[in-house]
Amino acid sequence: MLDKRLQAQGYGYNVVNASVSGETTEGGIQRLPRALELNKPGIMVLELGANDALRGLPLSAAKDNLSKMVELAEKTGATVLLVGNRIPPNYGPRYTAEFVQMYSDLSAHYHLALVPFLLESVALKPALMQEDGLHPNAKGEPAVLDTVWPQLVPLLKKKS
Repeated sequence: MLDKRLQAQGYGYNVVNASVSGETTEGGIQRLPRALELNKPGIMVLELGANDALRGLPLSAAKDNLSKMVELAEKTGATVLLVGNRIPPNYGPRYTAEFVQMYSDLSAHYHLALVPFLLESVALKPALMQEDGLHPNAKGEPAVLDTVWPQLVPLLKKKS
């Protein structure tokens, strides 16, 4: 879907989805060097951390891993778009607030464009979500792209 929108609007980017379902930041940091080497991205959309939080893992470790991923990507010349998420409130107000703040802190520290909540436009719409209530379904994917698009566009360059 992203690749089609990019092409339709004259952007000459090749989209590579290097995500793995259920991935934590620890897994992401292990896989990222190879993905960067193979794909040499101009822009990297980084959206990890929710699975760390859903497992109750220390947010300090997730933040450290995300920081390392940003630094690795920037060393290769990639621009990073950071995408945050939210978690259910059953982890308590402090953990939940710290999770949200983690993305804002990273964005500010590294001067990154930030999408604060990937599922902003679909999370409370059951018809656009899978039965697990955590992932968008096919009907929700266009709305998710519309959430990311305004932060992505300023990072893009048109084909010459």
